[in-house]
Amino acid sequence: MIEITATVESIEQAKALLDLGVDYLYVGEAQFALRLPKHFTRDEIRELVQLTHEKGRKVRVAVNGIMHPDKMVLIPEYLDFLTAISVDEIVVGDPGVIHVLRQKGYELPFVYDAATMVTSSRQINFWGNRGAIGAVLAREIPYLELVELANNLTIFGEVLVYGATCIHQSKRPLLQNYLNYTKLKETTDKSRQLYISEPKDDETHYSIYEDEHGTHIFATDDVNLMLEVDELNRIGLTHWKLDGIYTPGDDFVKIVEAFIEAKQLIEEGNWTVEAKERLDQVIRETHPKERGLDTGFYYLNPDDIR
Repeated sequence: MIEITATVESIEQAKALLDLGVDYLYVGEAQFALRLPKHFTRDEIRELVQLTHEKGRKVRVAVNGIMHPDKMVLIPEYLDFLTAISVDEIVVGDPGVIHVLRQKGYELPFVYDAATMVTSSRQINFWGNRGAIGAVLAREIPYLELVELANNLTIFGEVLVYGATCIHQSKRPLLQNYLNYTKLKETTDKSRQLYISEPKDDETHYSIYEDEHGTHIFATDDVNLMLEVDELNRIGLTHWKLDGIYTPGDDFVKIVEAFIEAKQLIEEGNWTVEAKERLDQVIRETHPKERGLDTGFYYLNPDDIR
């Protein structure tokens, strides 16, 4: 059975996504979560959990930051809060957080997410043997390697089927350091919509911003695998992620709706060339005009990746 996870930027958007039939909402707060459309307060997370459970759906909370000592000491209290409000699952990348989960006996199912490092079934199954119920697959895995990986997984692998791809994160405030050097006064958060470019390729425009977790840089083009979702389903990768970090408001809801229709058509055995081309066109017409779309690493030859 296909399951769809979608990020959320507001309570109102969450209601719309739940009405469409999304399976999981993906949320988090600023202190512990990486790269979300919005960081919610604890009261808002509590409200989102209640709304989601009323619809019979689930909430995944991002606890996927790199937890330096100042944050690690705060983790038990945060896990206590998530347990108290009955969060369904958390997404974790730092082994230190997993150690706390196991050591203190928290009954919080977790999905393993170490970003670009999650490329091996052996690695994923290692964490499965230590309590993970699933893993967020790296965005840099081409189809031929996805097939081999999927055949060897003992827990599920989540695939990004729509959204932006982070290609670099640094704990250092690289933008602010530059502004300090040049004595410019600029904001560095996501709302500023800053880009950097390769010196030898004028077509590149990597989105870049800073928050308390450091500097985040994203690929020029966002991922769209609408034409490939049936293929993913056939090889057993049925957990799909849609990330709206750069696709705001109703546009993201419309894109999620298209993928939910694709899910329903596939499960009913009614997926056709006409249907996938129609829904792909919906994505392309709705996606932000200032951002490109492609299939990421999906069609690359594994031997060409360095």
